[in-house]
Amino acid sequence: MSKPESFETLATYKSRSLPLIDEAKEHGSKVAGLFCVYAPTELMYAAGIIPVGLCGKNQTPIPAAERDLPANLCPLIKSSYGYGITDSCPFFAASDFIVGETTCDGKKKMYELLNRIKPVHLMHLPYTQKDEASLSFWTEELHRLAAFLEKKSGHVITEEHLLQEIHLHNQVRKQLLRITATGQAPVPPLSALDMLSVTETKSFVVDMQEYLGKITLLADDLETMVASQKPDSRATGPRILYTGCPTGKGSEKVLRILEECGALVPVQEHCSSLKDFTALVDESDPDPYHALAKRYLSTPCSCMTPNTGRLDLISQLITDYAIDGVVDLTWQCCHTYNVESFSLREHVEQNHGLPFLHIETDYSQSDTEQLRTRIEAFLEMLG
Repeated sequence: MSKPESFETLATYKSRSLPLIDEAKEHGSKVAGLFCVYAPTELMYAAGIIPVGLCGKNQTPIPAAERDLPANLCPLIKSSYGYGITDSCPFFAASDFIVGETTCDGKKKMYELLNRIKPVHLMHLPYTQKDEASLSFWTEELHRLAAFLEKKSGHVITEEHLLQEIHLHNQVRKQLLRITATGQAPVPPLSALDMLSVTETKSFVVDMQEYLGKITLLADDLETMVASQKPDSRATGPRILYTGCPTGKGSEKVLRILEECGALVPVQEHCSSLKDFTALVDESDPDPYHALAKRYLSTPCSCMTPNTGRLDLISQLITDYAIDGVVDLTWQCCHTYNVESFSLREHVEQNHGLPFLHIETDYSQSDTEQLRTRIEAFLEMLG
């Protein structure tokens, strides 16, 4: 199936954003480096700051990181730090400061070391989403972030501008949901790897209005492709829901092996995909900070206790995408996702009667063939 031109435009979006970021910096804009979807980008754009996702999904800088960090640490943390100390990530180099978050103990201690290289503003997350005290605490954290952003940019975050950004971001999320929803078709118009390259672009946007136009065009094109499919069209291979730790370019080996082994992966539930744009900000809330806090705190991350939102989302995706089996990825030493995999397996098997495969690995390629053997056996079991 040929890909529309609108996809090809987005496929190179990340690399083409670099000169735009440099140009914006020449005109006085500040750049915030981010590692996590808990960071409210609406506040950054409202302060005249460009948020960019930082590198942290590749094996290459990990040996350098292990000179300072323990080897038995999550590869995402080691890769993120390694890019910082080797100055090998252009987006890290372009960042004036970093906005971090306390999603895990390893990351928050790593931020102490990164702070020696660039200023770090650390957002302290509550450990639960289930009470008003947590929401109040997180709302105050957003106010604290706003004060930091205003100081760094020299711009005041006005309520009018913040509301505009909230509306624009909601429109972007709706279009990304339209794009991912095309995976519900009997023959999804994009492969899982192609879909990942699209959803990752949301972390490298200089002009959000221009970006909205591009993803809207792609959503239109993909829906047209789906509508043109013959009624009896069917793709071969079992339909797999891919979930778990963040995956991106450089750390996509499990996703790649799944597709090479003949699986169809119509939907992905992780931070580089659906987890980042399923929820909208309530634009009717009279307090935009409260609305932002409520939306971002609802992110179904395993750092939250309990994390029932993830189970609810997985159930919805299993139904909407006609899933035959679930593959759950955990990066080595990511304890929260590793422990949560037990509850997720129980939920998938008992409530949906579906096979479940948990994979624990790192960024290296050393276990590729072992993983291929396990994945092939899992897919054969699905028939």
